[in-house]
Amino acid sequence: MKTRAAVLRDTGQPFEITELELDEPKAGEVLIRYVAAGLCHSDEHLRHGDIVPQFPIVGGHEGAGIIEKVGPGVTRLQPGDHVVCSFLPVCGHCRWCSTGKSNLCDMGASILVGNLPDGTFRFHDADGNDYGGMCMLGTFSERAVISENSAVKVDPDLPLDKVVLIGCGVPTGWGSAVHAAATEAGDTIVVYGIGGIGINSVQGAALAGARNVVAVDPLPNKREAAEQLGATHSCETAEEAHELVQELTRGVGADKAIITVGVVDAKVVTDAVNTIRKGGTAVITGLADPTKTNIELSSSLLTLFEKTVKGSLFGSGDPFHDIPKMIELYQSGDLKLDELITKTYTLDEVNQGYEDLVNGKNIRGVIVYDTPPLEGAPA
Repeated sequence: MKTRAAVLRDTGQPFEITELELDEPKAGEVLIRYVAAGLCHSDEHLRHGDIVPQFPIVGGHEGAGIIEKVGPGVTRLQPGDHVVCSFLPVCGHCRWCSTGKSNLCDMGASILVGNLPDGTFRFHDADGNDYGGMCMLGTFSERAVISENSAVKVDPDLPLDKVVLIGCGVPTGWGSAVHAAATEAGDTIVVYGIGGIGINSVQGAALAGARNVVAVDPLPNKREAAEQLGATHSCETAEEAHELVQELTRGVGADKAIITVGVVDAKVVTDAVNTIRKGGTAVITGLADPTKTNIELSSSLLTLFEKTVKGSLFGSGDPFHDIPKMIELYQSGDLKLDELITKTYTLDEVNQGYEDLVNGKNIRGVIVYDTPPLEGAPA
């Protein structure tokens, strides 16, 4: 079958809308018709060269849709099921999955190549050239064939154009506060960078019972959004946040800091480590060029004050546990999703969506599809 998709062909180029051939699902795979796709900053990292995938690649790793076909051996999903995709697949039996760290599943090793678990591709052009799918998903396509290990079934009455955010941004941010930072009741938490990830770190910290949640972002609209969704305070700069935290904690310092800026650099890490107290933790969730060394810290500071600096992927959680939990929090009204979506786009407007993201206009942008079902497939 054919599908329209937004493709990146090289660093520095815009997304190109093109028609691709899509194979049928093989063993352990499913055909999904995407209903919505989130515009996450990670795909912009690919375009800018902060992270370099294997080109060409179909963009998009935050998606939700409806299963239209299943391959041999698939028993957990069936046609008509509504699913939210996890940008990290979970095999359930590798060393990491079996020890409770499924966000580090070995199956995720090829997410920047975009092949399926068997090492082959399902997207091709008319000349037979292979195209990967970002995070083995390629949600910037009307349809895709993905591993069943990347799809979490959800209730059919949920709005897929809202819960799509639970495939990446929400659990990554929420988990950075709840799992990685281990926020406790009464904590003072500082969040650096209020985008699609940081805003959910704010929500997670607030839900976990933090007494003070300080949101740091240079843009007034981001600070305002943070205060609407759980931040007790907001600051324009890290320097202002440090001074405020000193006042709030009587000179002790923040318990935890979470770094969710668009591109992590040495300054923001240093600012975070200087702001946390003795024994405090700084969580790095934001990304930067993995080939460059971009953190410089005093080892004596870490030793003498027993401060911890740690990374967090997918909020250090379990996609097949956390995604349903996020759904329940959304259904109960405790977790806000609708309020995160600033604007929706069509697939043809994907480049405009990323221009708006880079310019700080959106908390979250979402592509909404109106692709008709395959003949004979569930609507």
